[in-house]
Amino acid sequence: MSFFELINKRESCRDFMDKKVDKELLVKCIDAARLSPSACNSQPWSFVVVNNEEKSLLVAKCTQTAGLNKFTNNVPAFIVICEEEAKLIGGVSQKYAQGDVGIATINICYAATELGLSTCIMGSVDREKLKEILGLTENKNIRLVLAVGYANNDKVRNKVRKPIDEIMTYIG
Repeated sequence: MSFFELINKRESCRDFMDKKVDKELLVKCIDAARLSPSACNSQPWSFVVVNNEEKSLLVAKCTQTAGLNKFTNNVPAFIVICEEEAKLIGGVSQKYAQGDVGIATINICYAATELGLSTCIMGSVDREKLKEILGLTENKNIRLVLAVGYANNDKVRNKVRKPIDEIMTYIG
């Protein structure tokens, strides 16, 4: 599919099939993140892939803070996205790591879509409990958790977005 078809097809899924995700597909998704651009090529990210029924249920509970994300009980795999310290060159003072992590995250989502998988990006997470479950060090900076699996329904919803003239100023 073309890039614009891919953008149109990718959406947040909250209804997953009870079907395990092949490790090879998850590795391809992480490879897409690995190839993402980053400031000064700092690559300020790391990923924990959880593709185990027992651990996935524990991760799911960590995403259900404030009564949100109940759908995660049926998610077969998760990718925990961590921000690492960015090593910037030339005395650059601007911090780009959060944006870089965002780019890597969307690359995972687009790769998953291309591979027939669905995703949902979640930021509401019990980070301390998740670190404990996954055996991560206290200083690990969990930014996002991605639900990954196969959608129960592959019909693409109509995207409702602001009109282009509301978000763009064109100076020609």
